[in-house]
Amino acid sequence: MSDIKTRIIRDAKELSRFAKQAHYDHKTIGLVPTMGYLHEGHLSLIRAAREKCGVVIVSDFVNPTQFGPKEDYATYPRDEQADYDKVQSCQADVLFIPGVDDLYPNGQDSTWVEVNRLGSILCGASRPGHFRGVTTVVTKLLLLSQADYAFFGEKDYQQLTILRRMVQDLGCPTEIVPMPLVREHDGLALSSRNVRLSPEARLQALSLNRGLKKARAMFQAGCRKADDLIGEAQAEIAIQPDAEIQYISIADPDTLDLFLDKVPDRAIMLLAVKVGGVRLIDNMHLD
Repeated sequence: MSDIKTRIIRDAKELSRFAKQAHYDHKTIGLVPTMGYLHEGHLSLIRAAREKCGVVIVSDFVNPTQFGPKEDYATYPRDEQADYDKVQSCQADVLFIPGVDDLYPNGQDSTWVEVNRLGSILCGASRPGHFRGVTTVVTKLLLLSQADYAFFGEKDYQQLTILRRMVQDLGCPTEIVPMPLVREHDGLALSSRNVRLSPEARLQALSLNRGLKKARAMFQAGCRKADDLIGEAQAEIAIQPDAEIQYISIADPDTLDLFLDKVPDRAIMLLAVKVGGVRLIDNMHLD
């Protein structure tokens, strides 16, 4: 494959025209939606899209409708030039960088797409409206890009589950492609928010992965009691002075139905923890 010069598109209608031409040329389209400040986890998605698809579109948009009024929209890390360089290195065809008005031409409270139950549990319980913002903006991106495939990482496991349900319920032709969670060398789940951790908070954040591993080891040793498994992870994280646990839960990996008593042979543990004021999420299959 010859080197591809990544094209920047900022206008939504221009992206739609580009996608229409790609399909006219009988090329499959892969979409990698991101909020920018790209890291190796994002790049693994772009590489997978490049391998599978004839055309790769990466979106770079910090979506305001998925942030609450007291959340970090204004301070969410951004670096457009660094993002472009990374996307170019992965040979994506397009980096789509729309403005807010491009994706919300009639304002941010006009039309919504919402997956009700799945969007109200776990992260949705403490972030009301978050997943409504996610599903709305992803729907817009799927329509504009006319994607045959859209690639999402398993770090945002609830988001992945919600989007799979959304495209199924809406009869959307895009296939959601799940990709493995990517960790840093010391086990911390890759996240754009990691850059905001102080050195001390970053060390404390490693307790999330340790807690998950301890719970998994306990599960694989035969424990099936939800409270004991959650308590094992909680004990590892709660001793960190700057850690504030929002939730630790065990769920069915397909439906996210929560297991409150006995845990069956297939289960996933999910958690959200603020460390030094930075909200982090992580998960691990227990089986």
